[in-house]
Amino acid sequence: MADPVLRRRLDELHRALVVPGEELQAESRLALVAERLARHLDTAAGPGRAPADDLAGRLRDLLDTRLVDGVTLAEAGRLLHAHPGHLVRTFSRRFGLPPHRYLDARRVERARSLLLDGTPPAATAAAVGFHDQAHLHRRFVRLVGVTPGRYARSGPPR
Repeated sequence: MADPVLRRRLDELHRALVVPGEELQAESRLALVAERLARHLDTAAGPGRAPADDLAGRLRDLLDTRLVDGVTLAEAGRLLHAHPGHLVRTFSRRFGLPPHRYLDARRVERARSLLLDGTPPAATAAAVGFHDQAHLHRRFVRLVGVTPGRYARSGPPR
């Protein structure tokens, strides 16, 4: 198929699949690929949209309550009565980032507090729901700009 968007989404999916702890990102990307393929096949892309309520807000609340354990898009779709692709699009439109990035940011936010309280990085990673310390390290550096260890040594914010 001559669909550059589909090719890009497949590439992003493949990259997410090889990184441990990126299950929600991979699932988000898979939902968008499936939806794009369904459009090409001219089939329905799953159940209809949720009622005209704040679907993105309800997904955010679900992510916040499942910060450590996480939630799959399939499970979120069942709980919120919406197709996973629709959840990703609605959330991204409302909050400016996909659900997996929101969850990462919330986990890093919580990790910052734990690190400043003296919790070691490995214990912090487990406490906030990251796959392992390396996963925390990657996300922390991307969002905060320094390693978790260096951040912990910096002391409380002024």
